[in-house]
Amino acid sequence: MRGLLDAVMSLGRGLELPEVLRGIVEAAVTLTDAEYGALGIVGDGQKLLEFLPVGLEREVAARIGQSPCGRGILGELIRHPEPLRLTDLGSHPRSFGFPPHHPPMRTFLGVPIRVRDEVFGNLYLTEKRGGAGFDDDDEAVLTTLSIAAGVAIDNARMYDESRRRERRLEALGEITRSLLSGADAGEVLHLIAERAREVAGADRAAILLPTARQGAAAQAPVGSGAEEPGAEERLTVAVAHGKDCDRVTGLSVPASGSLAGLAARTGTPAHCADVRTDPRAHPFGDGAEDGLGPVVAVPLRVGTGAMGALRLGRPVGRPPFDDTEVALVSGFADQAAIALELARGRAESEELAVMHDRDRIARDLHDLAIQRLFATGMTLQSTTRAIADRPDAAERVSRAVDDLDTTIRIIRSTIFDLRTADRAGRSGLRHRMAETARTAARALGFRPSVRIDGPVDTTVPDELAEHVVAVAAEAVSNASRHAGASRIDIVLSADDAVTLTVTDDGIGIADGPAAAGAEAADDGARRARGGGLANMRTRAELCGGTLSVERPTGGGTRIVWRAPLHG
Repeated sequence: MRGLLDAVMSLGRGLELPEVLRGIVEAAVTLTDAEYGALGIVGDGQKLLEFLPVGLEREVAARIGQSPCGRGILGELIRHPEPLRLTDLGSHPRSFGFPPHHPPMRTFLGVPIRVRDEVFGNLYLTEKRGGAGFDDDDEAVLTTLSIAAGVAIDNARMYDESRRRERRLEALGEITRSLLSGADAGEVLHLIAERAREVAGADRAAILLPTARQGAAAQAPVGSGAEEPGAEERLTVAVAHGKDCDRVTGLSVPASGSLAGLAARTGTPAHCADVRTDPRAHPFGDGAEDGLGPVVAVPLRVGTGAMGALRLGRPVGRPPFDDTEVALVSGFADQAAIALELARGRAESEELAVMHDRDRIARDLHDLAIQRLFATGMTLQSTTRAIADRPDAAERVSRAVDDLDTTIRIIRSTIFDLRTADRAGRSGLRHRMAETARTAARALGFRPSVRIDGPVDTTVPDELAEHVVAVAAEAVSNASRHAGASRIDIVLSADDAVTLTVTDDGIGIADGPAAAGAEAADDGARRARGGGLANMRTRAELCGGTLSVERPTGGGTRIVWRAPLHG
């Protein structure tokens, strides 16, 4: 009785759950004079979630291998949570025997451990020292100890839960301060993944976003009906933290066949006990999920839908995520959704500020620059009459007036584009031509010059714009790969037709004078540049246009691609 009292007092002082569980088994072994003891924690599906043995040496346990899962005599106590005492394990009809390298065991005593009205697990004792069997006193002592153990486990659970909530509040406070400070969305998402992994005791945390909307959150949530018809939705890992995070970042899973996709579509958490065997899980390939077992995914909620998921995983052998842990992780997912919404709001605010600046610049150009240029042109035109007796001077003034007219047309085109940029958006033809030049600069070592005349964003149809961009990319690629050019000029204009002119200072399409016609030039170009011009000619014919290849007086190549805007 003194030993039982000491054991109960010792259990009452413990607060860390792993220490309390081991202390229970050690107290049971000591009080009943058993050689071996174990505590089995019961999980979902009436199986042993964890098995904590005492008395087995590490080398013996390693040779035995996998821990029991709850079959045989151990499963009998799970199915019927009442004290069970046996004088011979092998004679029981539910006995399945022992695995290789297991020490011999004959006598057995087991009792359930209840935490309030829940069966938390079972205490198992075998091989009472001296060869005797377990008696009524042993059963009474172990039953009493199991009651004290239930109270101790409940206290340790509440302490552990309070600790986790405290860490969660601290982490959420840190994340909130980061959000309010205006930190970059990517930085905040990294912080969220890191803190969620720590609080949930996970091995890895990943934030997955729809591939087409990764990092921007600018389009409709998954499952909202706004996705492109026929396109397979996928979720891509935008941020990862923990084990093998570098290997995981950038990988994707189907939105319709994964835990993350299930959470995003339904707006509710989804979890599994083993990512390797659950058909819904869809683990990442290339060994990126090696060693992971339990996985949980919680949705990033945006309005009435979800645009992604926060996914956490634990190593094989660790317990699955319980309801309390899922609730904790959901708080981090909500913070991630807020970070993405703030990033979207900031992007819209910045875009609105840019539009206001464009409108102001367009207004200033119209009210100030054009008026001054027009007045200067009128003054010069009146001057030509005063110097009519000096033809050279009159000609120079006339050229200056023509230049001013050209400048005014360019400024008016720029004003028009500035004022229509909000309708054309970043996918307009003007923007795409600039992107083509920027992309080519990486291969060329210099950036091609781009000049655009006319309202190309509003007058060139989308289908024709696709051809224009493709031809520009092909022409620049030819100049880069075959011509050895050090300068490339791209000019795009739109009036009754769209005209693309690409000029380079490379080796030219052939030796000698300019080709005697488009076909001859095209044939020489085919030999020199691998048939790229054939594709340009085909695109021109599809659009009812023309392609000409010329050799300027100063050398190099000039490609002129033209297609009508109407008819």
